[in-house]
Amino acid sequence: MSDNARSGSVAVIPARGGSKRIPRKNIKPFAGKPMIAWSIEAAIASGCFDRVIVSTDDDEIATVTREWGAEVPFRRPPELSDDHTATIPVIGHAIEWLREQGEAPTAVCCLYATAPFVQPEDLKKGYQRLQCHEDVDYAFSVTSYAFPIQRALRLTPQGRVAMFQPEHFNTRSQDLEEAWHDAGQFYWGRAEAWINGLPIFSERAMPVTLPRHRVQDIDTHEDWQRAEWLFKAWQTEQGAENSELPG
Repeated sequence: MSDNARSGSVAVIPARGGSKRIPRKNIKPFAGKPMIAWSIEAAIASGCFDRVIVSTDDDEIATVTREWGAEVPFRRPPELSDDHTATIPVIGHAIEWLREQGEAPTAVCCLYATAPFVQPEDLKKGYQRLQCHEDVDYAFSVTSYAFPIQRALRLTPQGRVAMFQPEHFNTRSQDLEEAWHDAGQFYWGRAEAWINGLPIFSERAMPVTLPRHRVQDIDTHEDWQRAEWLFKAWQTEQGAENSELPG
C-alpha cells in the first residue's frame, strides 16, 4: 500500500450492463483486452488507492472485473442502473456502502470504464491537486477544443448556416480565449462532495489537462473505431520513444 492510499482513497468504476449504442461496451475487446481492463490496470498502477471497486449490476462484468484485479463487493441497485442515472448518485451509493461496512474514504475517484487512454500519472496528478488545495472539492481531466468555440456554426431550420457568435467573424483565432472541455476519464472528489451531490463543474474544481490525442468519447461505433486508430498510433509512438532510450 502506498503512502497516498493510507489517507483512505478509493477508485469507483461505474460499469452497468445495459449499454445500448455499443452493446457490452464495458467488456468488449479493445486493443487485446476487455475495455474495462485498461481503467483497472491504470488505477492499480497509480498506487493511489486502498481499493479499486467496480459498481455494476451485471454478472459478466463482475466476473471480468475480478479477473483483472478489481473488486465487486456489492451489486448496484436497479434504480441506479438505467439510462438516466447520473454519475454522482452512483459514486455516492458506493461511498454509503463503504461507510456501512465501517470504512471512511476521504478521497474517491470516479474512473470511467471506457477510458483506455487514462494514465497512472494523470490519476496521481488529480489526487495531488485534491490533497494540496483545501478549497477544492474535485479534480478532473480536461482537454482543449481543437477549434475556437467562439467561431462555432449552427445549422438553421431553413438548412442554412449561422454563427453562434457573429461578433467574432473577423476576430483572429489567436485573439480568442482558449476553451476546454471535460475529457471524460476520471473525477477525483472529496467523499462529502459526492455524498452531498455538489456540482463537479464549478470554481471549487481543478483541472488535470490532457493532450487531445489521448481523449476520445466512446458512445458510438464511430467513436470506438476512432479510439482504436488513436490508440494504435499512440502505442506506436510510445514504442518508438522507448526504443530510443539509452540502455
